[in-house]
Amino acid sequence: MPSIRSAFASLASRAVHGVWRRAQYAGAVTAERPGPYAFRRIGAGTRLAFPQGTLFGTEWIELGEHCVIGQEVTLAAGMLPGLDLGPEPLVTLGDGVVLGRGSHVIADVQGAVTFGDDVYCGPYVYITSTNHSYDDPHEPVGKQWPRSAAVEIGRGSWLGAGAVILPGASLGRNVVVAAGAVVRGEVPDHAVVAGAPARIVRRWEGERGWQPPLRTAAPGPARDTSVHGSARGSVPEQLLGVSELAAGEGE
Repeated sequence: MPSIRSAFASLASRAVHGVWRRAQYAGAVTAERPGPYAFRRIGAGTRLAFPQGTLFGTEWIELGEHCVIGQEVTLAAGMLPGLDLGPEPLVTLGDGVVLGRGSHVIADVQGAVTFGDDVYCGPYVYITSTNHSYDDPHEPVGKQWPRSAAVEIGRGSWLGAGAVILPGASLGRNVVVAAGAVVRGEVPDHAVVAGAPARIVRRWEGERGWQPPLRTAAPGPARDTSVHGSARGSVPEQLLGVSELAAGEGE
């Protein structure tokens, strides 16, 4: 009897996992299969993993090509349904952007959020162009009208797990934001910021290189992971290809 129960449990587990893999494939959002969402644009090769988080105001959200949007990622434009938020997008992702699982990107009509190309975000990153105000000491903070300011994430930047980017932040090119950092204001190109509030802890200074100097040697060249042994293709494209291959094997 124990062996029969064990065999049944194994078959049930395989069946559940098989159904879930099929649901993940069917529920993913792409340009060809947008589901119930009316995005302003979804670029070729972009994929929003299933299950998605909150997708709100999608008419004002543009996604570039070959973006990888992890599970339970929230993309929100505007604060209330049924409003005309104007002719311009409020959330714009460049090409090759990666948003890790559980991340949030929230924009308001008073402040757009813009990502350059090849921005990588770890899991549970929170980026918002709107924040609570507390001017009135007698009114609950949650009931006071929020402040908004545009947010820009420069191309090639990396945002570590749990980083928070506040309204008005402007990150330059190839900026590194440490895990858990809280960023506001302007961050110059090729800077590393950490802490809450975030401060510059390392910066590239031309002929002097990184200051303070890096404590570890630069890594060697990346191993070739392309299908036919060529070096072409970006990491987001490779991730998308792997996910599609895995989904196909589950069919």
